[in-house]
Amino acid sequence: MSGIPFRGVGRLFLFVLAVAASGCTLHPGGAAERIAADAAWEKSYIQTSHFVLTSWHRFSKPGEPLTVYIEGDGKAWLSRSRLSEDPTPLDTLVADLARGDPSANVAYLARPGQYAASGSALCDAAYWAGRRFSEEVITAVDESVDRLRQKAKATKIHLVGYSGGAAVAVLIAARRYDVIGVRTIAGNLDHKALNEYHRVDALSGSLNPIDYASDVSRIPMRHFVGTKDRVVPAFIVQSFARRTGDLSCRSVTEVEGATHSTGWREKWVSLLLDPLLAAPGRMVD
Repeated sequence: MSGIPFRGVGRLFLFVLAVAASGCTLHPGGAAERIAADAAWEKSYIQTSHFVLTSWHRFSKPGEPLTVYIEGDGKAWLSRSRLSEDPTPLDTLVADLARGDPSANVAYLARPGQYAASGSALCDAAYWAGRRFSEEVITAVDESVDRLRQKAKATKIHLVGYSGGAAVAVLIAARRYDVIGVRTIAGNLDHKALNEYHRVDALSGSLNPIDYASDVSRIPMRHFVGTKDRVVPAFIVQSFARRTGDLSCRSVTEVEGATHSTGWREKWVSLLLDPLLAAPGRMVD
């Protein structure tokens, strides 16, 4: 694929990251079927400036805050050297976490190319490779959050992002004024440092969340990291937390036994009870 900067070991790490994020090997329609089975959830395709993004939502109390779950990088690679044509995640982890959230208004938002409508135009694979956090992607997700917020008649937003979706959540929060909370799960919050740690090529054409840490320091946050996550080590999230002004990393919760993709479902509802930390250290209910 032309324009993709990854070579050799870089491709290997990205393939490993995609496999780790996939978890179990469910077929790509799994999340769609499981959410569709719940009559409370409605599916929508959201037209944005750059992409059509797929979403499911459940709004039971219009006007109350909206919680938006942002999917991870999905099935970005088929092998260590071959990009996928369909990045739809193999695992339903993020959709399952959204379905388990007891909040009144909840939405699940897929990334570009994921769960694409039948017959829709193919996305450029660069948008789940080197440009996965590009301005085009962040603008599209931001526009989608706007549409969902309007439909829910909400004035306040909570964002929840998993893995690469955590990066997207932070980058969106940095440009909004209605976000009252951000939760990240196994979050890639500094892709430059992460790729240097794994000794792989840098992402070309992507914004980096840690560069916007000061812009989100006003927002209450909670960052969850797995004690057995070998894909995104805790120091990545801790470094981001310190950059926001949380020098003691009190906004970071280590989840015992969790890997990059396992150990989250069974603990998620209780983890949602962990208070958010607002700079400069005030806990928020």
